[in-house]
Order: sequence, then structure tokens, then C-alpha cells
Amino acid sequence: MRILQSLWLTLLLYIAGVNAGLVDDIVNGLKNSATCAACHGLLVPLKLLARFGDRPFRKTFVAVCKVATSFDDDVCEGAVGTQAPILAHDLRSIDPLGQTAKKLCDALFGLCQPPAVNTYRVPFPRPLPINPKTFTSSGKAPFQVVHFSDIHIDRSYAPGSDSTCSKPICCRNYAGENQPPISPAGPMGSRNCDTPTGLAHNFLRTITNNNKFSIFTGDVIEASVWLANRDDVTHDIKLFTGEIATIPGAPVYAALGNHESAPTNAFPRNTTKKSNSQWVFDSLSEGWKPIIGPVAAQQAAHLSGSYSIVVPGTNLRIISLNTVYWYKNNWWLYDSNNAQPDPNGILQFTVEQLQVAEDAGHRAWIVGHIPPGRQDVLRDQSNYFDQIVQRYRHVIAGQFFGHSHQDEFMVGYSDYNRRTSETAVSVAMLAPAITPRGSNPGFKVYDIDPDTYEVMDVKVYRSDLFSPEFQVEPKWELGYSARDLYGRHVSGLQPHESLGPVFWHKVTEAFERDNGVFDTYRSLKRGGGDPGTCDAECKRIAICDIRAMRSENSCTVSKPGIKLRRGLSEDGTDQAHDLLPQEDCEGPGVIELLQVATHDLSDDGWERLRTELEAIIPEGQPTDDPDNREDD
Repeated sequence: MRILQSLWLTLLLYIAGVNAGLVDDIVNGLKNSATCAACHGLLVPLKLLARFGDRPFRKTFVAVCKVATSFDDDVCEGAVGTQAPILAHDLRSIDPLGQTAKKLCDALFGLCQPPAVNTYRVPFPRPLPINPKTFTSSGKAPFQVVHFSDIHIDRSYAPGSDSTCSKPICCRNYAGENQPPISPAGPMGSRNCDTPTGLAHNFLRTITNNNKFSIFTGDVIEASVWLANRDDVTHDIKLFTGEIATIPGAPVYAALGNHESAPTNAFPRNTTKKSNSQWVFDSLSEGWKPIIGPVAAQQAAHLSGSYSIVVPGTNLRIISLNTVYWYKNNWWLYDSNNAQPDPNGILQFTVEQLQVAEDAGHRAWIVGHIPPGRQDVLRDQSNYFDQIVQRYRHVIAGQFFGHSHQDEFMVGYSDYNRRTSETAVSVAMLAPAITPRGSNPGFKVYDIDPDTYEVMDVKVYRSDLFSPEFQVEPKWELGYSARDLYGRHVSGLQPHESLGPVFWHKVTEAFERDNGVFDTYRSLKRGGGDPGTCDAECKRIAICDIRAMRSENSCTVSKPGIKLRRGLSEDGTDQAHDLLPQEDCEGPGVIELLQVATHDLSDDGWERLRTELEAIIPEGQPTDDPDNREDD
């Protein structure tokens, strides 16, 4: 098989003297990419194109974006132009017919289902103790912890600018926009826009009251991904870490989000020599140091933004992880044919810190941005992380994530073939977003038992974007208490019992029994309002996904194409201002352009694209070492 692949690539190189053949292969490959095999076939000419260097590869992808999508040209140039060179590097490094290529086809096109998990046993310093320590509540009053996420502060937010625009993120004074605004941006925030500084400061002042500490699960930087650059990201990280370090009252323990880089999501592994993200880790380490201290700050600098710290005055260890190394949209994860079970040692660090907690008789919380059970998580890393959770489940008192922008939870099991209350062993809380881009801003407050460090109640607070007082002084009001709302549907819940994995599994059983309870969850998940319809199959998949904190057990499968919010709504009105995917924190990028291109382009569009590529793709032989050549 390898010999045939080599012969095929050699043949392509031989005929590359005229670019027309390569243009045809790329255009036809994009046009006919309807199966996993077709995707692998498309990667072969793209690999050849990548061997000509980053410049023609980048220009090709930008041309596809401009022709095949309704993104503005500057969005294509920025978002796609910065990510395409990473994909070019990947394709130069891998077999287009191999397993890594299959993962890439899943992430880029949704045309391949994720391959089976590569067998790997996470090494542990010691086996599970025969009689692991148990933690018992003495009935003391709980303390409060605030959990917020995805604040996405837009330092360029301009009150009075248009919140209805042609860009993915509005409420800015973009060059060339000379028309009177259709929907002027309010001073405290608007739909289709990220968080103005005023709203961020209002929120930060709110959380200083009556809580022991706060956890922030990532995404400081706004979603204008086509404009993201190192200087601006560094500047915004410095501003935010300074803000949380100097607010009075309880400390904020933070985690790194996928937007804390430029290009967005781009975190190279330490096995990649072409690039690194040390500047991100150094910036966060410096900013977090006044809060977490010098030892944890050094960990953050040298362990890719991950650190561990015992909360002063407690027996609780917080382990903050860089979860972008299990994120499908981090294109640097696809530059090797060899499976790398633990990129940058994140899993090893997790094991080490949980072992320290076990040895000390402490509990631990896992804090990160991207939860391990989502469809945008690589199954290998999710499986290996689950092994760690199984080993240290008596130590782990809670897991906390963000990224989805929604109020959610996920349950993990000791036996995924029998997902019941008896096998439920872990639960993850996902916080809604502070950004008002797609829903009312919200955060969670946990009542925590001071003996067990388990969650006794979850309270969700939101501010109503459409309230008359919002633009003057946003009010954060209690939406619901999980104990009050769901506890009545869980038989036998005692006042002293925590809202642990067993409780949350029983909540999913209530969803199965009662459509009203399920619809209430769906409405609250998105911040209120009509949740829309969800038939029996939709409900089955949704509940299955809640019960899948290990991503390979999710019932959602990869599908070609992506439902963008841009386009025509059901009543035929233009929704061009509402571009971002409904349930994702991403902005426009390579995924969006490729999936739109392969499904929405007309015949005239394909001919226009062919003409564009004929002017871009060079004639002649590819360079000998394009990965080491600087391209503008």
C-alpha cells in the first residue's frame, strides 16, 4: 500500500509541469467531496500543492473562501489566510491516506467518522488504593464559588456602531461602513457582538460579593478571529489578567481558552519545530502570578499554560489544564503520522497533581476550557483523560469547563456499556458565556461543602439584554437553583446529599420520563425562551450526549456541512448579521469555508474558482524543502 501511495505521488510530481491538472484535481476534489474516500482523494492534490510552499496554498484557500462563501474579503484573508499555512505544513508531514489524514477529514469536512481509539494505557505512579479515603460532610454551612466563562472582551467595541453588519462580529467602527446604523450598539452590549469593557467590569464587580473564590474557564479574546494577531492578543491578555488580579475580594483561578492565541486555536505541540506558543504561556503566567503565586506561575510557563494550586485555607487542589491539546480545530495536532497520546504532557501533569492530592488526603477540581465529551474533541485524548478520571475518581470532587457558551452538564461512567446511576462516577459543569453575542450573559454559583468540596447546589444567574435597565446598569438575577428545579424529580434526594454524578444521571432519567422537564433544560441551556422542537430521536441523541463525558460514546456523528446562522431564515429574511454557528465559540475559519464550498457553490461558482486557481497555482516542480522556506 505504501509503495502504491509513493508511486501515485511521484506520478503527480511528474505531471506537475503544467498546473491545469492540479487545478482540476483540487476543484473536482472539492466539488465531489461527499465521502470519506473522496476526502482522502482530495488531500492527495492538496499535499502536492502544499509542496509548492505556503504562499500558493494560502492563496488557494483564500480564493475558495472568496468565491464559495459570503464572507467579506478581509475576513477570508485574515481568518483563512492565517490558518492555511498550518494545514499546508500538516499535509507536507503526513500520509494523505493514513489515520491522521482521516482525523483531518473528520475535522475539516465531517466526511469521515473518527477512527477507533488508539490503544494506550495511561501510566500511574501507584494503583488505586484498596481502601481509598472517603470524605464525609459534617453538615457545616457551604461556601460559594463563582464559575464564569467565555467573556470574549471586545476592546474595540463602539457604542452607537451598527450591531447588524456584514462581519462575523459587529458593534465596531469598521472601515467603509458609512451608512447610518440599522441597530445601534448599546453601551453595555448587543446581539451579534462580543462583550464591551463596561459589561465586563460590571460583571467583575458583581462576583466580588460573598464568594470564597471564582473559576474562569477561558476565552478572554473576542471572536474577530480574522484580525487576531500576537500583539493584540498579548495586550488583551495583559489587560484582563490585570483586571482579575486587582479586583477586590475573592481570587479568580483561570484556565486558558482556545481564543488565547493568534491564529485562533493554533497551539503547536512541543514536537513541532516550525512554531510554538510560548509567548501565550509566558503572558498568562505573568498575569496570573499575583493570584496563583510563583510556583504555579512557573508551571503555567513551562507546562503549556497548565498549573496546580491548593486554595489557601482549604484541602482543595485546583488543577487548571490547557485542553486545546485535545481540540479538533487545533490544526497543529495533525502534523505527524505517529499517534501522540499526550501532547505537551498535559495528561502526565494531571496524573502527577492528582497523585499529590491523593497522597495529601486532599480533594481536587479539574478546571479547563473545552470539556472532554464534545464532538470537537479528539477521541484518543478523551479516552486517556477518562482513564485518569476512573483512577482518581475518589479524589476528583468536580470538573468545570466552558466553550459551548451554554448552561450544560455531562456525566461520566465507570462502564459506558451500562450507563446507570450505579455506574455514574463523575460529572462536569459547563458555564454559560458572559458575551451577549448569542444569548443573555450568564454565570454559575456553586454551594460547596467545606468538608467534601462537592457541589451542593448550582445556581445560574443571568442579565436580560432586552431589559430597559440593561444598557444603564445590568442586573444579574437568579434564574434557577438546580436543587430546587431538578431535585423534585429525583426521588430520595436528602438535604445533606451533594449534587454529584448519581444525582445528575437521575436528572437525565427525568428527561426521559418527562418532556416538560427536558424542554425546561433545553430552554435554560440557551438562556431562556422557546427551545424549539425536538422529536424522539433528537431527544435520544441529546440525552446520550449528556451521558458521554468520553467523546467516543457520544451519539452525535460527524456529518458533511455545517449549519451556519448566516443566510436566509425560515421566513426568507436576511440573516447576514448572524453568522456564527449557534452552539460554538468559533468564528469563521477553514472548516466553515470548506464545508460551505463543498455544498453550496453553483456551477458558475465552480468555473470562477477554477479560473482563480489557474492564476494562483504555479507551474513547474515543487520546492525541495517548502516547510523551511519563508513565504510572505
